[in-house]
Amino acid sequence: MTEANNIETIENRILGGLDDEQRQVATTLSGPLCVLAGAGTGKTRAITHRIAYGVHTGVYKPTSLLAVTFTARAAAEMRSRLRDLGAGAVQTRTFHAAALRQLQYFWPQAIGGQLPSIVDYKAPLITEAARRLRTNADRATVRDLASEIEWAKVSMLTPESYVAAASDRGEPGGLDPITVSRIFQAYEDVKTDRQYIDFEDVLLLTVAILEDDARVAASVREQYRHFVVDEYQDVSPLQQRLLDLWLGGRDELCVVGDASQTIYSFTGATPRHLLDFTSRYEHAPVVKLVRDYRSTPQVVHLANRVLAARRPEPGVPDRDIAWPTPLELIAQRENGPEPTFYEAKDDEVEAAEAAARIKKLIAAGTPAAEIAILFRTNGQSAAYEQALAAAGIGYLLRGGERFFARREVRDAMLQLRSAARHTTTEAEGQSVPQLTRDILVSLGYSATAPTASGAVREKWESLGALVALADEMAEARAGSEIPFTLGLFVAELEERAASQHAPTLQGVTLASLHSAKGLEWDAVFLVGLSEGLMPISFADDQAGYDEERRLLYVGITRARKHLGLSWSLARTPGGRANRRPSRFLDGLRPAGASKTAVAPRTARRKSPAGPPMCRVCGTLLTSATERKLNRCGSCPAGYDEAVFESLRTWRLGVAQSNSLPAFVIFTDATLMAIAEANPSGVSELGRVAGVGKSKLDRYGEAVLAILAGESAD
Repeated sequence: MTEANNIETIENRILGGLDDEQRQVATTLSGPLCVLAGAGTGKTRAITHRIAYGVHTGVYKPTSLLAVTFTARAAAEMRSRLRDLGAGAVQTRTFHAAALRQLQYFWPQAIGGQLPSIVDYKAPLITEAARRLRTNADRATVRDLASEIEWAKVSMLTPESYVAAASDRGEPGGLDPITVSRIFQAYEDVKTDRQYIDFEDVLLLTVAILEDDARVAASVREQYRHFVVDEYQDVSPLQQRLLDLWLGGRDELCVVGDASQTIYSFTGATPRHLLDFTSRYEHAPVVKLVRDYRSTPQVVHLANRVLAARRPEPGVPDRDIAWPTPLELIAQRENGPEPTFYEAKDDEVEAAEAAARIKKLIAAGTPAAEIAILFRTNGQSAAYEQALAAAGIGYLLRGGERFFARREVRDAMLQLRSAARHTTTEAEGQSVPQLTRDILVSLGYSATAPTASGAVREKWESLGALVALADEMAEARAGSEIPFTLGLFVAELEERAASQHAPTLQGVTLASLHSAKGLEWDAVFLVGLSEGLMPISFADDQAGYDEERRLLYVGITRARKHLGLSWSLARTPGGRANRRPSRFLDGLRPAGASKTAVAPRTARRKSPAGPPMCRVCGTLLTSATERKLNRCGSCPAGYDEAVFESLRTWRLGVAQSNSLPAFVIFTDATLMAIAEANPSGVSELGRVAGVGKSKLDRYGEAVLAILAGESAD
């Protein structure tokens, strides 16, 4: 075969199924390239075919290209696609995995000795740090501090520089920036004392070695000549610094992203690097992928409208970068059903309605694994778990026990590994999927699902997922020159276990909107779309509201065909109907959708009072202070700080005038509750927990005056 014929064959095989824009991405192999890719537009297809085309045409040496993305699952998916395209030698990793690999290799020569152990959880070390400073920190406070320290480190802040940078970030765990800075430093000291590093240190130490040791930097740059970065809108300043050091002033960089899908700014992610890419690389071509192959025109139309309806929120500060012009998606699929809007009387009715609709979809042929219920906070899942269980529908909670950690999965891999060692390709005599079925029968697999629920059902679903994966791989590799053997299947499972890339389980997925990023289903139910949850109550500036809108957009674009959006007017049956639909639905939902849905007769019975739950995230309230505020300590306050401080100043004056401890007048928790309730009259003030009749008579007039902005005198 001549060289021209060979190139033509490669082009037909790798580029043949791409649209014009994807083909432009795949054939632009040198220099900087910016790909703006909307949801469902085939960005992974475009960049994997670009890499494969570059490898097969000799432009790229497979071991000299590094592709990085943000989740182990996405990296594993990219590796699998590249392997199928004959470019399996290309390194595809997360930022952390790539940095850790380099750190482990260069540590002995750059630093000496053994690399410290990586701590999996910050909580115990932060607790110890707070204890050293004699600072009380409950579990919620420790969780907030862990998130804040992670943000500070990926933003390349030290304990000393944190204070100035965090002036407008609120008070994590109710602690001021100076206290957080001291705990941050104490946490670093605890790590040093115990010879630990955390995940952020992996990036920081790799950056430090590359900056300080020219030999190491030269070695890395000699190894990697070309770079591809997926989900570039989620790059943090620290990750960008590492990428710059890898590049070493070169411009062989392809970035792919969508500013409209930036939903992780709380972790330090910023779309600024994506939006400024052409300013940094002025000669970089920009390719826009806007043909949506995932969703129906009806779903795509709603997604476009959600972004287009964005308006500045009146009266809120705007400290973010300018709102980027969103990509307008163009649907490529056939028409489907219109998205539905549903207003329920309470959370229980909303969950029951979702379960009823899901049952109809399953009966009509939609697999349970192709259905998802997405919510803003994990605390909302309980109602949907109960509703699905009552309807006899299996479900899986994303973020629960890891698939490859399950006992039955570990046992199955042992059996398959043993069988692969003792079965030659010639001796198999039957397909890998059938062999897999035969092997897993001894562990409890059967062709039909068990009637039992609970652990028996979960075990069967785990084994069924392995069988389904064998079927998928056999189909994908049909006609390949390399036969699909049991050994190859076991190798795939081991690679997936290492990267936690679980196969698809049979059952309705319950997940938060954040954890649903990068996934898709035939049917998606977006639930709890009321003010306080969407947008979340602690969104208090334009940047916060914009990110919440983008989060809703991400949720909508997870749906291929069926999309349901719902909200409820009250949290519990018989509760006050004081909720209202999300402002993001204004002008989008049909007029009839505002009518309250009546619960079926069986759902109207008033349930017994349950444990106190946070009104924002649904978490169980454990302390008296939390119960008084009706929210957990990890959810930010919903009041004006200036009003709260005015109440505290007034309380101090009253306490000093009467020679009383300040808490005897009102506790801080009661003042917070008053500020959050913002009562306009005596009767409303009297309903606030901690305001009894005597205190109402004595202090009510002064408190109401402060709330009205008047003098308490």
